[in-house]
Amino acid sequence: MEHQPSGALLGITFLLLLCAFGAQAGRPLRVMTWNVENLFDTVHDEGCRDEEFLPNGTHHWNSYRYWQKLTDVSRVVAAVADDGGLPDLIGLCEVENDSVLTALTCRSILRQLKYHYVMTSCEDDRGIDVALLYQPARFRLLEWRSVRVPSRENGLRPTRDILYAKGLVVSAENAVDTLHTLVVHLPSRAGGRQGDRNRHLAAQTLWNTVDSIASAASHNPHILVMGDFNAPSRDRIFKHVSLRLTDDPKALGTYCYQGLWEWIDHILVSLSLAPVAFARPVNYSWLLEKSQGYNVPMPRRTFRGFTYNGGISDHLPLVIDFQVE
Repeated sequence: MEHQPSGALLGITFLLLLCAFGAQAGRPLRVMTWNVENLFDTVHDEGCRDEEFLPNGTHHWNSYRYWQKLTDVSRVVAAVADDGGLPDLIGLCEVENDSVLTALTCRSILRQLKYHYVMTSCEDDRGIDVALLYQPARFRLLEWRSVRVPSRENGLRPTRDILYAKGLVVSAENAVDTLHTLVVHLPSRAGGRQGDRNRHLAAQTLWNTVDSIASAASHNPHILVMGDFNAPSRDRIFKHVSLRLTDDPKALGTYCYQGLWEWIDHILVSLSLAPVAFARPVNYSWLLEKSQGYNVPMPRRTFRGFTYNGGISDHLPLVIDFQVE
């Protein structure tokens, strides 16, 4: 039964998960990725174009709305955990800065699950980044870095960095293996021809990074790429990729525009990783609303234009389980 977890249920869920977590090292690795739609704090970052998400800005973004959104993101993670297991890795897109991630992992109700995180700090003029939350008991971080997309060098507007993180994971046989994880948020299709060029440049940077990881490995490496690609699976950026898409062909997608659902968020993996099933959108009824003018449900976003709508995101999260062998 789908439901939005109450505070009491959240507490029980967290307690049960914490008690059971130590005995679950051999369970599948659960991965989640989500564009959380403009997760800004309420303080201006010097040099960033974040004025619309300030208390006096066009969106009248205030502390109440900010903390409500942090709570709602935490509730989604709790609901996913209650529906098959705690996400061991969570790739987030559209998070503003370290302050936001600290609040989410250390001050919201998510603090009870003790996620650690790494994130980029990119040249995007709005100051939004990507991040990776991870459970240190399942993913032992070895190294991480931001991969800069050479947009400025090619006469394009600077875009978001790609986040790379390398860590050790425990396989089903309790052996330790290395997992290479990349979190991406490619440029929007709304940018016209320049945005299209920038997106393909960012994609090429991503695939070059994947090729470098594969070339440096002594055997078939475990590689996981996730995030918002702003492109459907048929897009040419995926044409010559060595990784496999995990989109569920029976699902409508992760994003709805003018009544049409599509997949623009994806999880791709190397052939050495064995998905238990396809990546599935998390489509709890309380994450959706009826679209205006179209007879279909769509993600309940935080704002409609400049009007506060009270939702969490215009994207649905994706979840997938892996057997690391």
